[in-house]
Amino acid sequence: MTLAVFVSPAMNKVQREPLYLLAGGPGQAASDLAPFLHKFRKINQNHAIVMVDRRGTGLSRSFDCGIDRDTPMDLEFISKALEKCYLQQANFANSLSSRQSVEDLERVRKHLNHQRISLWGGSWGTRTALLYQQWYPNSLKALVLDAVAPIDSKVFLSATAAEDALKILVRDCLSDVSCSKFGNWRTVLDQLLNDWNKSIAVDFPDPNTGKPMAHPMSRWVLQNAIRTALYSPEAAVQIPFAIQQAGLGNYYPLSGILGLFPDGTSGMSLGLTLSIACAEELSRLSEEEIAADIRGTFVGDAFFGIFESGCEVWPVPDRAYEQPELRKHPVLLISGEADPITPPAYAEKQLGYLVNKQHLVVSSGGHINSMRGCIPRLIKEFLESPEKKLEQTCITDINRPPFTAGIYGPAIEGPKRKHLEEKGL
Repeated sequence: MTLAVFVSPAMNKVQREPLYLLAGGPGQAASDLAPFLHKFRKINQNHAIVMVDRRGTGLSRSFDCGIDRDTPMDLEFISKALEKCYLQQANFANSLSSRQSVEDLERVRKHLNHQRISLWGGSWGTRTALLYQQWYPNSLKALVLDAVAPIDSKVFLSATAAEDALKILVRDCLSDVSCSKFGNWRTVLDQLLNDWNKSIAVDFPDPNTGKPMAHPMSRWVLQNAIRTALYSPEAAVQIPFAIQQAGLGNYYPLSGILGLFPDGTSGMSLGLTLSIACAEELSRLSEEEIAADIRGTFVGDAFFGIFESGCEVWPVPDRAYEQPELRKHPVLLISGEADPITPPAYAEKQLGYLVNKQHLVVSSGGHINSMRGCIPRLIKEFLESPEKKLEQTCITDINRPPFTAGIYGPAIEGPKRKHLEEKGL
């Protein structure tokens, strides 16, 4: 099979080892990481940057099963579409695995005549990078892992992580003058989800038109939209105002949050996502673990249920990982304090087999922080001197964006704010 490979050559004559960017998901195409090239431009001066669309993504035979932003968000409808997709391409679905992806990376390295390489992985890309480190240690110089999914972590048990991220949002809101005025919006959210009914679902406004949506807004879709908003600090700061307004019967701000993520599949090739997730993740989860994870969370089983129903019609063979072996490569770990799926604890407590690591934690940060603040510079410094301990104080300058304070966005100060308040806005 032909793989799509994208290379941004190093700009300087004196070149260091290439940096390969590994996308997340599983199901995101590495070519979707092209916007990183701007933030990584100083890295690109001495390091070629390589992106390989793994099989089933992007231009390497995207395996999306026709699930896109126009697909009704109905689990029964989606399950039937996935079942048909699997039956039509069962051999392809059964062939996809993390082992295959790592083998393909190694083939690309040899084809490009690269000696040793460094890897940047984001989210599920960190899992791929860690497996590459296990299987091809002699081909590797260093790892940069952002939003770490360790080999032995069970990242699809994420309801508790999302709940913890929401609690951090509540904490930050309470310490903000504008946001604290929304009162106990967290309780409003619980009530909203508890009282969700057909009438609200049918009348929920479309974020693009303001008219009722073409398909009823299911409760599980709303739960996942809020969870997804927590990935991005820019989106998360809109949640308190949107929930407070929904409690007053105004659903337009909440609809606006859904509009931030128009593609319900989040840019993933869902066929590949299921082939990896069903075989390598859901296959090792127990009912007791699932129940413990979803208990007392706003997400409940809304996220896990998508994959549970998908895996029922996607019968790929189970694939287990071997126990990770000790590795001494320099590793830079990056975490967001408020990451709703790969919290800092994953990097701190589940990577004992990495003996040469340092960890950057961004306060109130969400999912993937490599392009924020001084992080690109720290990554560059790490790649140039992987054994040197980084000076991290600049991370304290990375703050959560201002909270949405009303229909105009963040708080407006001074005479203009007074004028708007007099008008009741």
